[in-house]
Amino acid sequence: MQLVFEDDTFSFELLRTLGHAPYRAADIGECLATALRIGEGDVEGWHREWLRTAERVLAEADASAAGGHAVSARAGYLRAMNYFRAAEFFLHEQPDDPRILATWGASRDAFAKAIPFLPCIAEAIDIPYEGTTLSGYLYRPADTTGPRPTLIFHGGLDSTLEELYVAGAAAALERGYNCLTFTGPGQGREIRELGLPFRPDWERVVTPVVDVALTHPAVDSDRIALLGWSLGGLLAARAAAFEPRLAALITWDGAYDNLASARAMLPADAGEDATAMLLRDPHVFDEYFGNMIQASTGARWAFTHGMWAFGVDSPGELIAAGRDYHLRGIAERIACPTLVCEAEDDPFWEGQPRQLYDALTCPKTLLRFSSEEGAGQHCHVGAHVLFHQRMFDWLDEVLGPIDR
Repeated sequence: MQLVFEDDTFSFELLRTLGHAPYRAADIGECLATALRIGEGDVEGWHREWLRTAERVLAEADASAAGGHAVSARAGYLRAMNYFRAAEFFLHEQPDDPRILATWGASRDAFAKAIPFLPCIAEAIDIPYEGTTLSGYLYRPADTTGPRPTLIFHGGLDSTLEELYVAGAAAALERGYNCLTFTGPGQGREIRELGLPFRPDWERVVTPVVDVALTHPAVDSDRIALLGWSLGGLLAARAAAFEPRLAALITWDGAYDNLASARAMLPADAGEDATAMLLRDPHVFDEYFGNMIQASTGARWAFTHGMWAFGVDSPGELIAAGRDYHLRGIAERIACPTLVCEAEDDPFWEGQPRQLYDALTCPKTLLRFSSEEGAGQHCHVGAHVLFHQRMFDWLDEVLGPIDR
């Protein structure tokens, strides 16, 4: 599914940004007009034009707020949040680029301005974590009474805390759920301001979040579910294997072995097993990876962002780090009912949702999304309404009725 751009990564990121329209965080014409000002593969142009749109939308939202127009202000701030997020996306090639903190900070601040206008109770929370805190929000329906089932939701390689509201929390609230969103090491503020890289033992991240959730009187302690998005699907599954207080798990989408998913990036004519060669010497394919980075926007972003978020210094070290991100011998330990989602044309996790599903011994469901229904892209980008419909219908059945 190509949208405006021939470049696959630009097209996908445009669809991702536009895909938040159902939750008031994008406008179709606004996004297309912005994209049409950007040249193929021009990452500087991408930053410049999304920033330009974000700043215009933010100024209009400020004017609406000043005039007492709450609905208009909310929609404007949510769109500005999303557009600033998009503007920052390709900047991580140079981790010390000051525009990273400035643009990400503008996205965070735009969302903070939206909070008083949201149709829910939104509470910023600090989650104690190994001598510091992780950032989070607890969202509750505005008319909440008594404990409710709660969805804990985190992202993956590149999502931000603020994007999680429109990616999942808003849909949860519509259905009567609380939603606790957070960012962990390698994500959001935690990598940008604290310098915390990803870690494979994600249960050390999720368990403190569950601890905090259980202290809140609005949370039904028997009905806590965990949702992981993109790489977060693998991380959430790992956490669920060691966190017995979860009543349900959703992997959006299912992943089983991060190193295996990266094998397609290794040279096919290496003369022996390329993975074994890389694990012996992470620098053996430096020249090969360098050529990939020069030739492909997607490879350049994946390697440079990944090195930054995982705290490694070379493309080979990044791929080698994937050896610790897997569910071999771990998936079997998950006890709660689990929903494994699969996208038909996902280039990152091809075949892996089925691997995870087959390894599970708990009550399980495999849910496949097709390209014919517009949901075959990675994590069903552009079809989140359909994803939410099917996912929450499953979760309703697992956790039981909600007093709405």
